[in-house]
Amino acid sequence: MKRTPFIAMMVLLFSLFTGFAHAEPATININTADIETLAALNGIGQSKAEAIVAYRDANGPFQSSNDLTNVKGIGERTVEKNAERLTVE
Repeated sequence: MKRTPFIAMMVLLFSLFTGFAHAEPATININTADIETLAALNGIGQSKAEAIVAYRDANGPFQSSNDLTNVKGIGERTVEKNAERLTVE
């Protein structure tokens, strides 16, 4: 019994799954992102995303991702957890 096609298929499937596991999440521009996009960040839900947009509308664009700590309910730890995904382009 030939196992070569089966083994080749298993190697291909394994490589596909491990490739998805190492894919980097997209960066999010906190000055232009909508509520749904912001809510996808780690530790940011719907209400905090709404607070980010409200703060941005009232105070203008963020100068750095650390400025998110000025938004009520968002601390340094939340910013640190998302640091690689945040941008202010």
